[in-house]
Amino acid sequence: MKPCSEACERNREPILAVLRRIFKDRRAVLEIGSGTGQHAAYFAGELSHLTWQASDVAEYLDGIRMCVGEATPPIELDVDKPWPKVQADAVFSANTAHIMSWPQVERMFEGVGGLLPRGGLFALYGPFHYSGRATSESNARFDAMLRARDSASGVRNFEDIQALARRCGFALLEDSAMPANNRLLVFQQQLNQ
Repeated sequence: MKPCSEACERNREPILAVLRRIFKDRRAVLEIGSGTGQHAAYFAGELSHLTWQASDVAEYLDGIRMCVGEATPPIELDVDKPWPKVQADAVFSANTAHIMSWPQVERMFEGVGGLLPRGGLFALYGPFHYSGRATSESNARFDAMLRARDSASGVRNFEDIQALARRCGFALLEDSAMPANNRLLVFQQQLNQ
């Protein structure tokens, strides 16, 4: 049975509105943590000027294939392993930073920093705390649920993400409010790779 996430269906239009603008001059996007593949299938169809490369850990690849078909099959990308060779001038990742451990988030940023050319864009979607505080009661409950399930996960602090991005050669371009107390952070690679 094809996997389905109701959240992907609800948030795709607001995310697309930002991606349509920021990726208008991009050619190839790597999506990290494609999950069900719904975002990959939808965004690839709506942003037809792009090559959209879905990726995730091995256990999710079959489900992603059901959504994206065989045109651009998903690839395995596990931040804890060597990264596959991918040509991309943009990266998108949704709802990954809070389910990874902090060292994995660091490896994701390091990997993206090594992949993107100068001027490349990294769009990161999800919930974030600001100044160490939840932006809503629902985000506080979500953070508590994540930490109860896995103490290494949890909603990340925006300031920690921004500091990590700077260490990896990125500058913050945008911080856009999204539905359900989520954000879409857009970073640009400042270093020559």
